[in-house]
Amino acid sequence: MAIERVRSYFRNYGMEERIREFNVSSATVELAAAALHCEPQRIAKTLSFLVENEPVLIVAAGDAKIDNPKYKATFGKKAKMLSADEVERLVGHAVGGVCPFAANTGVKVYLDISLKRFETVFPACGSSNSAIELTIPELEEYSGYVEWVDVCKGYGQLV
Repeated sequence: MAIERVRSYFRNYGMEERIREFNVSSATVELAAAALHCEPQRIAKTLSFLVENEPVLIVAAGDAKIDNPKYKATFGKKAKMLSADEVERLVGHAVGGVCPFAANTGVKVYLDISLKRFETVFPACGSSNSAIELTIPELEEYSGYVEWVDVCKGYGQLV
């Protein structure tokens, strides 16, 4: 199971106890926010794309949506999300639990600037009922991100 890979990954840093598992689904932004009792925008959703035949993950705020012109300007092509089967095979996590931790070798991670307005965010941990609260510097450190990008639209201001 992917959550065990993520748990093992965080065990290397003495942080596995920070992973939260729920008795309810956290597979969508809304469900995760309800399980965590937090604002939906603080859910760090991980979106899966294919760029030059390679899987790419973009971690964005829960209220952000991909902006196709910004995406194309950044990656040089139109956004093409992976199918559920492709996500599990290429990324190593199933839809609903996709996260930037312990993904398959070669998967590139990008962080969208929509996350920068928060002190902490909640990415999933490899299953559809898990999450971990991380500061933005921790997200940078543990996600192994390539760079910050600006590929989203529609996100609001901090409340």
